[in-house]
Amino acid sequence: MVTSEVSRWKRNKKEVGTHYLFNLVYIFTIVECNWRSEVSYKFYWNESLDKMLECIGVSWIRHRDIHLLTVGRYTYTSDQRFEAVHSPHAEDWMLRIKYPQRKDSGIYECQISTTPPIGHQIFLKIVEPKSEIHGGPELFVDNGSTINLTCIVEFAAEIPTTVQWSHENKPINFDSPRGGISLVTIKGPTTSSRLLIQKASPSDSGIYACDSFVATPAVIRVHILNGEHPAAMHHGHASIPLCPPIVSALIVPLTLIFKNH
Repeated sequence: MVTSEVSRWKRNKKEVGTHYLFNLVYIFTIVECNWRSEVSYKFYWNESLDKMLECIGVSWIRHRDIHLLTVGRYTYTSDQRFEAVHSPHAEDWMLRIKYPQRKDSGIYECQISTTPPIGHQIFLKIVEPKSEIHGGPELFVDNGSTINLTCIVEFAAEIPTTVQWSHENKPINFDSPRGGISLVTIKGPTTSSRLLIQKASPSDSGIYACDSFVATPAVIRVHILNGEHPAAMHHGHASIPLCPPIVSALIVPLTLIFKNH
């Protein structure tokens, strides 16, 4: 009876996939989690299968150090961030990780204690909240054209409620007499915020930053060009010689040796 029930589980199992924020996407066996993480594996149960699993046990094992983390609803680790979660007659046998850290990345296995054991492995990848402005770290814009800055925020534990832009450490005033400044923000698991500044002038040059308050702010330096080439904006960089001085000094003697032979 155990064999037939386990076979039914194997036919009905689904692979755990990428975990973005608050939902699970079932593709492959790679799991990406943010800093507020929960890893779970779903069993499709019926009453007899649920009773069987309660009796023989479902375990979570961490492969990095071959550590038994949970068995059934009980936790077997001193790390209080790990917790076994299962409700009677529920289809989830979960391993919950609170305040996940980079070191928690790796392979975890959900295992049924049969003989031989039956298990399924998943790869957990802990990712940090990230914000980035496209085109950085420097952007060159012609005088009189439009400055187009797009900030992307992803892997955050929660969707940002706002994205604030600043120029030279001062919040951008969209109602200033200058005019021509607009902002379009689309919120979601990946949030994008686009800042448009029309008719750019030298006063618009400098450092711009976008802050979502859920990730480290992203910055970019904008240069306004008045007909000059972007390369001309970089000062103080001496040209690198084709051969370092020591190597150049060795070339002549070696050349003479080869000529003498």
